[in-house]
Amino acid sequence: MNRNLFLVTLAMGTWGVGEGFFIYFQPLYLQQWGADPLLIGGIYGAMGVTMALAQIPAGYLSDRLGSRNIMWLSWILGTVSAWTMALANSLPLFVAGIVFYGLAGFVLAPMNSYITNVRGNLSIGRAIAIPSGIYSLGTVIGPIIGGIVADRMGFQVVYIIAGIIFIVSTTIIMFVQKQSDVHHVDQESVNPKGLLKNTRFMAFMGVVLITTFVLYLPQPFTPNFLQNQQHLTSSTIGILGAFGSLGSALSMLFLSHLGSLTGFFISQIMLIIFALLFLKCNSSIIFGLGYLFVGGYRLCRVMILSIGRSLIHPAETGLAYGLLETMNAVTMILAPILAGVLYRNDPYSMYRVGLYLLAAVLIINAIIFTIINKRKVKPS
Repeated sequence: MNRNLFLVTLAMGTWGVGEGFFIYFQPLYLQQWGADPLLIGGIYGAMGVTMALAQIPAGYLSDRLGSRNIMWLSWILGTVSAWTMALANSLPLFVAGIVFYGLAGFVLAPMNSYITNVRGNLSIGRAIAIPSGIYSLGTVIGPIIGGIVADRMGFQVVYIIAGIIFIVSTTIIMFVQKQSDVHHVDQESVNPKGLLKNTRFMAFMGVVLITTFVLYLPQPFTPNFLQNQQHLTSSTIGILGAFGSLGSALSMLFLSHLGSLTGFFISQIMLIIFALLFLKCNSSIIFGLGYLFVGGYRLCRVMILSIGRSLIHPAETGLAYGLLETMNAVTMILAPILAGVLYRNDPYSMYRVGLYLLAAVLIINAIIFTIINKRKVKPS
């Protein structure tokens, strides 16, 4: 790992600790501010929409202005947003901090574009997975300490500490160097420019939309399922959530070296196991094991970027990543709607339907990529 990739990884790990401090407790703090469940849902929806809308412009600008500059802007915006939440003296100001924190999520496309160009001898999937894995490890540590602080000092102190950690992370990211325009391996790319005319890439976006939608479908209402149907305490659910973050970290650190297509299919199998365990079992230990397999979702998102990168011209990496991250963001807005309908009618149906859809998508994707391989289109 070279210097720049190490700094990005360190900054991401630090950010994960800071974000983990408050992200799981955000609905509880909103409730303290007087927000009802409907308003809380609307706030999260607005946060998701801003994140989705920002991805394509951020990716485009990273290709034009340099991904490092857009990364810096995002880190600064995220830090300012956290301090806005920490120092807020009213619900509207706190909500503004939340929405702008969601907007700071535009870092994904430029950051992954930067990592792609400074990856050294690592594969694209492996290079992107390492910082993401370390970030996930940070989100395991954060909630544990944040919960203790919240119980003893209140939620505002949690946000203040998170803001301090974000300042450290932002300071670290400021030391990354400007990357070369194109990684030396990519200089021999034969893929033509013109992303919107690239039929292979546009078709792949459809695959991404459907796959990530199905992978995310069983997840949003799982905490509700654990609390209402399995009667688990909030602290137990928090521990299970930490298992999910740990699963994400382990998946990206230990499975990302297998190759983009292999990781893509393993990630889908992992979510099938997750849905099956939650559908058939009722033990907290098994639920913890099931949450480990949720890590397949983040692994899939990383592998998607690696596969998508092999289909485009290197000069359009930022825009391509922005389009792919937009597909991910759209599914995070739409999937909870169907999940909510399923959960309301029958809590177990979100796992049952999810299981059927996951199996169907796995088979369809296997057929699609078998055809692609026969045409000798090889992902990086």
